[in-house]
Amino acid sequence: MELAPGEIVFAKPVSVEIAFVMGVNIHYIHKFVKLRKRVKNKAATRGASSYAAAGDGRRDPAAVGRFVERSALNLSEAGFPRMTARVFVGILIAADGRRTASELAHLLRVSPAAISGAVRYLAQVGLVGREREPGQRRDHYRVFDDMWYEAFTRREQLFTRWEQGLREGIEAVGRDTAAGARLDETRRFFGFIHGEFPRLMDRWRKLRGAASGAPRAESTHRA
Repeated sequence: MELAPGEIVFAKPVSVEIAFVMGVNIHYIHKFVKLRKRVKNKAATRGASSYAAAGDGRRDPAAVGRFVERSALNLSEAGFPRMTARVFVGILIAADGRRTASELAHLLRVSPAAISGAVRYLAQVGLVGREREPGQRRDHYRVFDDMWYEAFTRREQLFTRWEQGLREGIEAVGRDTAAGARLDETRRFFGFIHGEFPRLMDRWRKLRGAASGAPRAESTHRA
């Protein structure tokens, strides 16, 4: 740009331009943070309301929500699928120990499809059962008082299969090889657990019976 004789142009200092740009950015960042906080608070409120609606009126919805998520995290770290763990804890905390798929979906704020896959997994491992009352069209998923006993008892037959499979593996890789030695140690460990398992379950039956004030009858298999 050409200047007329005697014309003076004051250039805007670079520092001023930088300050202007930073001020605009900070303004929008502040708005974004406020919006994000508002959305997060609304989500937390909705989550707490779902736990409140599922409770008996005497529970702290926020505390229940934290328990569900923390317990699900602990179970997932132990090998459970995360959604399956959340569904399991959701059933576990029900007043009567059972919920429908729609109740679980509302409680955990997930899709019915996610619930379907989770309860199928839980039923396969023996931690929940499915039942339907006469005249109703909805299934209820229930946890049983002796669910852990049942689940672990059904695993006893797995030890036999694992031991047999390991014996085959030892013969395949060679008993005198390093791999064979590792497989044999694994086989002996499972054999030890398998041998101790009946005595451990018997001790649990007696302990549980003493705690309830009545001897525990032998458990029957639930389909």
